Amino acid sequence: MAQPAVRLLPGGMVPGTGLAGRRLVAGLLVGVGILLVTMVLSIALGARVVPLGSVLDAFVAFQPHADDHIVVRELRLPRTLVGLAVGTALGVAGVLMQALTRNPLAEPGILGVNQGAAFGLVVAVAGFGVTSPWGFIWFTFAGAALATGAVYAVVARGKEGASPVRLILAGVAVTYVLSGLIHAVVLSSTSTFDRYRSWILGSLADTEVTELVALAPFLAVGGLVAVGLVRALNALALGDETARALGVRRGWVRIGGAVAVTLLCGTATALAGPIVFLGLVVPYIARLLTGPDYRWLLPYSAVLAPAMLLAADVLGRLIARPMEISVGLVVAFVGAPVLIVLVRRRGRLPRL
Repeated sequence: MAQPAVRLLPGGMVPGTGLAGRRLVAGLLVGVGILLVTMVLSIALGARVVPLGSVLDAFVAFQPHADDHIVVRELRLPRTLVGLAVGTALGVAGVLMQALTRNPLAEPGILGVNQGAAFGLVVAVAGFGVTSPWGFIWFTFAGAALATGAVYAVVARGKEGASPVRLILAGVAVTYVLSGLIHAVVLSSTSTFDRYRSWILGSLADTEVTELVALAPFLAVGGLVAVGLVRALNALALGDETARALGVRRGWVRIGGAVAVTLLCGTATALAGPIVFLGLVVPYIARLLTGPDYRWLLPYSAVLAPAMLLAADVLGRLIARPMEISVGLVVAFVGAPVLIVLVRRRGRLPRL
């Protein structure tokens, strides 16, 4: 009897079958467990010491006039939920960015998303007098979308189209242009500079649940688009010619990926400010664990990224008591050495 044909993915691995599949499932479950632990720690620990009993009572027998209960329910829980959403978005956006550019060390900001969001912020504050997060959050999202659109408008004019190299070059060019415009605005307005300075560090502390709920549809749509591109990304990893033979339209895949990156990274940046290295380090680590198959790489990154972000946020609250260090700074200090160690131990870049 003839054996059924099995389509191999990059690296020759058939996901979900045999020992390799069971190992990957077990690893993903471990990652989910780590994420749950970091969520508990994010709620229980902070600059203010709250007894564990009070933490539990805040959910079981909430007292609106108890300071410890207010800290847990109204400050730490929303902060944890924002960290979960932002981390997941940046992890998935990092995977897409590396796939689109075929660069294992790429990050979402390569399309100018972070700088576009920052430009939207300074326009909102300096041009329209917006001071509340609920007001300028839409400007930051629009700026991120416009920056990505500008990058693709630049590369679309060439004969090669949206090739990985052209995307990188156009992204760098747009980023520098936006940086110059941002500096010109903030240096001419003290109030804009003060608001921009506090936002640019990256923090989970200033976002309310209502803002997260309002922007959740953008995160959901971006996540669905990313999931829908998984099979096409696996085909593109086999090479352009193979992908074309399999019926994959490279241009549409890259446009869809850019839309997803804009929605995910733009919204995350609007919620928490620009957080660097998270979308770079986590997909790199996940690729070492899963190999090049995006059907595993995407969920691994979606789980590990928020775990790392929440752990960094807790660390920033503990090491500077009673003050705290912004999570963006902690991720940068932790992420850069980790990436250097991984590259040195690996000896070569992982296969895309």
